[in-house]
Amino acid sequence: MADKLFIFDTTLRDGEQVPGCQLNTIEKIEIARALEHLGVDVIEAGFPVSSPGDFNSVVEISKAVTWSTVCALTRAVEKDIEVAADALKFAKRKRIHTGIGTSSYHIQHKFNSTQDKILERAIAAVKYAKRYVEDIEFYCEDAGRTDNVYLARVVEAVIKAGATVVNIPDTTGYCLPSEYGEKIKFLMENVKGIHTAILSTHCHNDLGMATANAVYGVMNGARQAEVTINGIGERAGNTSLEEVVMTLKSHKELNIETNINTKELYPISRMVSRLMNMPVQANKAIVGRNAFAHSSGIHQDGVLKNRESYEIIDPKEVGVDDNIIALTARSGRAALKHRLSALGVELTAEKLDDVYENFLKLADRKKDIRDEDILLLTGKDKALPQRITLAYLQVTSGVGVRPVASVCLDIAGEKFEAAASGNGPVDAAINAVKHIIRREMTIQEFLIQAMNKGSDDVGKVHIQIEHNGATYYGFSANTDIIAASVEAYIDAINKFIK
Repeated sequence: MADKLFIFDTTLRDGEQVPGCQLNTIEKIEIARALEHLGVDVIEAGFPVSSPGDFNSVVEISKAVTWSTVCALTRAVEKDIEVAADALKFAKRKRIHTGIGTSSYHIQHKFNSTQDKILERAIAAVKYAKRYVEDIEFYCEDAGRTDNVYLARVVEAVIKAGATVVNIPDTTGYCLPSEYGEKIKFLMENVKGIHTAILSTHCHNDLGMATANAVYGVMNGARQAEVTINGIGERAGNTSLEEVVMTLKSHKELNIETNINTKELYPISRMVSRLMNMPVQANKAIVGRNAFAHSSGIHQDGVLKNRESYEIIDPKEVGVDDNIIALTARSGRAALKHRLSALGVELTAEKLDDVYENFLKLADRKKDIRDEDILLLTGKDKALPQRITLAYLQVTSGVGVRPVASVCLDIAGEKFEAAASGNGPVDAAINAVKHIIRREMTIQEFLIQAMNKGSDDVGKVHIQIEHNGATYYGFSANTDIIAASVEAYIDAINKFIK
């Protein structure tokens, strides 16, 4: 029987510490419910004593969540613990997460204290928290740089005091995977009573090793991993939930399972990205736009023959419809033939050779090869008519003025007009388009990239929308970024409007 790894998500606490990415209570509740639907065991909802907003968020999340444990962070301070307990009063399952720094850096420079005094504070904090809730997690801040012998003393003492989970954070992201794994192994072998509690990993990504450290910790006995969606968090971020979960799912020989419904990984990734206004990097493992994209001709040919030639994960396992065969100057005939077939165009071998030669010339000149470009090369360019085009766009915006947009769309030769307001000029313009195109559509990704430099720069907009469970992509480039955004949105709509 496989071991269970508990997933402790701290997107709403540690993840929200990213500058400029703060969430309001409504947004936090939306993410908390999605985390519960995902299968997360513990949701760290906030640091209640830090602000009235954080306190209220923990209260409301406690009301909204049913089976996931709701956790509140505190320092080893009685007031913090009292406030956390109050914030958790509506939680069906509640946990207080308290702790203190244990490394020499923290003891000497942060607290101006001694190891013995810190140990006393740790024990007192756990005992005080135990007055309010049964489930107590203790964190040894900067455990990654803490002497293992002293760390074992602290862990043993807090377990004896009543801690049910002990967190071993690599707070600065300093540890090597082997070093962090050995630290967990040392604790498993040298702490009396260790099997009455759970060791937890909490790794930061300052050196790009957060996921590796977490996995090594789990391999050596940790049975809780503290993670965030998309790996967001302080400085370079935290351990990525999706990376840990899919590593364990891919390596079945580790015999460790989670409760996570992996098909919800991509949707929740896009939700967090949208609500926190933090784009997911294209090459991000598991959930990045290019995670299942293949542009090399050799790779494309291999994937088309057998997906497992170059993919260890089926995209559908993480909620992605399919892999992407991206056409570039490095693509081979197999990829071009595959794309043409998807567009309903079948060519003889001789004709394909001719089209391929012209395709390579075009790909050398143009970064983005669209379906329209390929059809043009084959003389079938009328196979994909743009049913909807932007005929007119006017936007009024400014300081102290709510943006309003007027839009006119040409749909199969007939003109339709609408006006709408929004949070910004782009939002207003897209809202106006929505008034005309009355379909259920959700924007999953919206990216703007500069192509040149200067005030006359051309902006390229990439947009991804969801409609009826399917994903559609739209692109446009324009010196007017509002127009480019609307055109990209319409480009995506054209992919499913018949």
